Amino acid sequence: MRSVRHKNQSIIINDTIKIVCKVAVSLGLVVMITASFSHPARAQQTATGKRADADQANKTSSDISTSRANAARDSQIATGSDEDPANPQATPSPTPESQTADPPTKWHYGGFVDIGYLLDFNHPENRVFRSRGTTWHVDRPQINMAAFYLRKKATEDSRWGVELTAQGGKDAELFGFSATAPNISGYKFLRQLGPTNVSYLAPVGKGLTIQGGIFSSFIGYDSLYAKDNFNYTRPWGADFTPYLMMGVNVSYPFSKKVTGSFFLVNGYWHLATANHVPSWGGQATFAATSRLTVKQTVLIGPHQSDTSFKFWRFISDTIVEHKTEKRTIAFDTNFSTEQVNTIGSPRAWWFAAQAPMRWILNPRWSFAVRPEVAWDSLGRWTLARQTVFAFTTTVEYKLPYKSTNTIFRLEHRYDRSTGPYGGFFRGRVVSPGVIGLVPDQHLLVFATIFTFDR
Repeated sequence: MRSVRHKNQSIIINDTIKIVCKVAVSLGLVVMITASFSHPARAQQTATGKRADADQANKTSSDISTSRANAARDSQIATGSDEDPANPQATPSPTPESQTADPPTKWHYGGFVDIGYLLDFNHPENRVFRSRGTTWHVDRPQINMAAFYLRKKATEDSRWGVELTAQGGKDAELFGFSATAPNISGYKFLRQLGPTNVSYLAPVGKGLTIQGGIFSSFIGYDSLYAKDNFNYTRPWGADFTPYLMMGVNVSYPFSKKVTGSFFLVNGYWHLATANHVPSWGGQATFAATSRLTVKQTVLIGPHQSDTSFKFWRFISDTIVEHKTEKRTIAFDTNFSTEQVNTIGSPRAWWFAAQAPMRWILNPRWSFAVRPEVAWDSLGRWTLARQTVFAFTTTVEYKLPYKSTNTIFRLEHRYDRSTGPYGGFFRGRVVSPGVIGLVPDQHLLVFATIFTFDR
């Protein structure tokens, strides 16, 4: 009886979350259509607004707390805009520019096209960057991502907010799925949606923001969209933690320096359905000074068919960022663990750390480096027991024109994988369906990103 009751309760919880998500997305579509007919002139007037404001509207939940996001993961202080595309979605940045309030009922729209060519010095016949979820295709030019969005930020003058994003490209084919759990029903449609949600700024105390639908992840420093990051290719810690989440979240600024958030989501990966039990977590953001911000996030829930508590997955993500007008230095580390429901019940561990650094040389030129390390003890995340060290160097040139921005990036990336099943593809097929592996990989990346924002 207990097992039947637990199963029924789990199904009810899961169905409830699905209904909430569907209602949120549907409501967003209704609001968008209504606004597009009733306020056409107002949408055109937003061309004179700051481009950074448009990107702030992409973050609603944890941004109101002086935190990040993206396209990469939060609303009011995130600075990953088209005006400054190297600022990551999840990077908290309480600068004076990010504190500017949006005018009432201000709508923004825009989009981008991201074209990249990754020259792999190993030249694998399958043209695959092994164990990756983004920029995973090499030795051929690809549209890695293209998107169009429409946004309205929730404010005290207009308390309902909307975010709608349609996307496609190589990066939309693999991200958000699990290596060990089946895909969610309707995944072929859902993977074409970026942040798509509705939000409401409730008149509670200093303002309680409620958001439902698909929203930018609270975990990680990097965005799903390369335009918002310091480097073109993403770190290992980003590809194996969520870029997007699907569910409901609430955020509240307790003071000018401290913001708290809570979220309830359908699972670790928003496009996977390992079971019928949701995952939940929270985030605390602390703006120690105008230049130093610390953010701590946790996510807890089952990611296996057996939903017993002993098999739950736990992940912790810590970000420290120091930001000045010309320089940003950050440290992001995340670790995750779960006991695997298999013979012997071994415990799997994931650990990743990176130190992204960026220098703005002048309004058009910038330079970034990123050392990183990742460890997958049992292959539960990357499907290979391995330790990876990587170092990425990126030079960027921006060419702004009116409401558009063209970004050119030249990047070198070196990865080294050690472990019994680690390595990268190299050369021709050595036997049917098998390509040889080598421990090292050098990539030379050429990328052009065109953005527009009004």
